[in-house]
Amino acid sequence: MDLAGKTLGRHTVEFPQHFPQPGWVEHDPEAIWESVVDAVAGALRAASVAGERIAAIGVTNQRETTVLWDRSTGQPLHRAIVWQDRRTASRCAELRAAGHEALVLSRTGLVLDPYFSGTKIAWLLDEVSGGRDRAERGELAFGTIDSYLIYRLTKGAAHVTDVTNASRTMLMDLGSLAWDPAMLDLLRVPRVVLPTIVPCAGRVAATARFPGLPDAIPIAGIAGDQQAALFGQACFGVGDVKCTYGTGAFVLLNVGPKPIASRFGLLSTVAWQVGGEVAYALEGSAFVAGAAVQWLRDGLGLIQRAADIEQLARRVPSSDGVYFVPALAGLGAPYWDAHARGLVCGLTRGTTAAHLARATLEAIAHEVTDLLGAMGEDLGSPLRRMRVDGGAAANDLLMQEQASLCGMSIERPQDLETTARGAAMLAAVGAGLFADKAAAAQMAPLERSFVPSGDQRTRDQARAGWRQAVARARLGATD
Repeated sequence: MDLAGKTLGRHTVEFPQHFPQPGWVEHDPEAIWESVVDAVAGALRAASVAGERIAAIGVTNQRETTVLWDRSTGQPLHRAIVWQDRRTASRCAELRAAGHEALVLSRTGLVLDPYFSGTKIAWLLDEVSGGRDRAERGELAFGTIDSYLIYRLTKGAAHVTDVTNASRTMLMDLGSLAWDPAMLDLLRVPRVVLPTIVPCAGRVAATARFPGLPDAIPIAGIAGDQQAALFGQACFGVGDVKCTYGTGAFVLLNVGPKPIASRFGLLSTVAWQVGGEVAYALEGSAFVAGAAVQWLRDGLGLIQRAADIEQLARRVPSSDGVYFVPALAGLGAPYWDAHARGLVCGLTRGTTAAHLARATLEAIAHEVTDLLGAMGEDLGSPLRRMRVDGGAAANDLLMQEQASLCGMSIERPQDLETTARGAAMLAAVGAGLFADKAAAAQMAPLERSFVPSGDQRTRDQARAGWRQAVARARLGATD
């Protein structure tokens, strides 16, 4: 990417997932590393750029995925435990039953859940032979994927993580931005195994003997994927909000220099630290967004490709009273109902596949509108606009429905890969290529805006119908 924000080359490399038991999800860290080596080479080829021209590197990553490796060799001791992995659910339940949930929430902004890294680290230390003893002797290192990649990029010279990734471990104090001794004791994680916490922008390390790159290229930007997308959308003001539409939908709201405790079960997290400035965010997610479209494709066979849903949905002017609640994995914020189940209601003899397709797109927009409403309540003022990214943000009909249901302007960038863009912008600021984050905003040009259509009465009726459908989905799980 150049300083005007133009993508000169990109390359994607897939690696396999492993499912050793139900609820367990693992990645091979070596496969991740090899994919990075191949992706860097492919991106340089696509851009026709020599490695010597690279001014800075940014890293972004899945945030909670956990790796334990040997400090002397860099070799992992176990497959990485992925963020979706649920193997430590019973440990979280024990801690909750013992009354520790309020402490965890107040210190870290997170709920007690196996989603986060803390209990994953403890599991690895207990289950890997000699893990705890070796960790206490300083022989082992823990990191999320950013830490592991930077360790390998620098040949072991840097064991660091940034504040956004640290804030997802359940081990960092949200106020001090430092590892919290009380949380380390509670989760049984030795301090010696943890990386140094650094800001998101700054020269924290440099390449060493990386294939295809010269030594001493600064690694100057680090952020977890959702925070990188928030930065990449230039959501720099209080009240700025973005949504990434992927398998799920992830909404982050910039709340400014102090964290806000949510009344609706939203997570408090660090948005970024750049220089002396720290910004916090509220985060909410809809578990099933693009996955609902995949279900129409794979489960029902209504479409051949996910992209076909827009054309099918446009065959009808409305969903004609059909509602789909895609609680295929329960409901997240603001409901937090793990027992809710998917539901389709409002069917008549006139209902077609097109109505169900349109109801699916509307459901995604309703879920995100639920999150935006909760965030506005927590912030104390209504939100005015939202920036969007992710694959489903290319769907014009979904974006128009989103604007109409939430009653705000929806802004879509020219390049939907804003997670990578945010990492590049942070690296450019950290390397001194831009004086500050405001100057880096030129790397995030917009492509199109969507404004609300229809009247308030129509919107209110649609929202009331959605709330009734959600109530049915939750009631059906308890019958």
